[in-house]
Amino acid sequence: MSQVKTVTAAMIIIGDEILSGRTKDANLNHLALWLNRMGVQLLEVRVIPDVAQVIQNTVNELRGGFDYVFTTGGIGPTHDDITAENVAAAFDVPFVQSEEAVRLLHQHYGTDNISEARLRMTMIPEGATLIKNPVSTAPGFQMGNVFVLAGIPVVMQSMLLDLEHRIFGGDKMVSKAIHVFEGESTFATILREVEAAYPDVALGSYPFYRHKRFGASFVLRSQVEKSLDQALEMLKGKIAETGKECFDGEAEL
Repeated sequence: MSQVKTVTAAMIIIGDEILSGRTKDANLNHLALWLNRMGVQLLEVRVIPDVAQVIQNTVNELRGGFDYVFTTGGIGPTHDDITAENVAAAFDVPFVQSEEAVRLLHQHYGTDNISEARLRMTMIPEGATLIKNPVSTAPGFQMGNVFVLAGIPVVMQSMLLDLEHRIFGGDKMVSKAIHVFEGESTFATILREVEAAYPDVALGSYPFYRHKRFGASFVLRSQVEKSLDQALEMLKGKIAETGKECFDGEAEL
């Protein structure tokens, strides 16, 4: 059997406003789905404050443990946008002005409209590569395996378009699901048996309450489609042996 190639990623959501609840993060779901399409598994997410040492420590810890690291937030024009300078510090390189970023801002806003605040967004770690921002021009950047993106969802999502040729994924994760109108505890032993038989298949159980009925969706995920299909058939067979009925797909809302 051919070797399965797994490529991993972590995400760092940076911002006091996220931790305080003032702003609801809308980037995690989008990034996770985008990475899945690229053949990359998002395995860890951290939400951290706008604190210099915390940013540096988190970036350095995660960039050594994952193939890719994505940060969102903290690259705007205000005093509390400190992500870029602390990524530079994490890599121990100078924090410099990007001539290309300055040129892009001049093209977009005009020379007379380039404020000091906007110029702050042209500062990047020395050696970094810009990430295009088709919405407001102010770029993100890539430093090694760390991709520094905007926190505003529409801008962050637009920046991903520039990364599709820079991300090299592995075997994609495939998922299939069934659901039952019974409490998940009824099938606890069966779920353990399926997991033991197919260690390369992840099996999640998600209880629900629909149309005044309790039930559970069982979602199977694997990079090996043959194992996925076999595990699903085993699960269906064992549920049938209990006299209960299962249905394909997750339960509709």
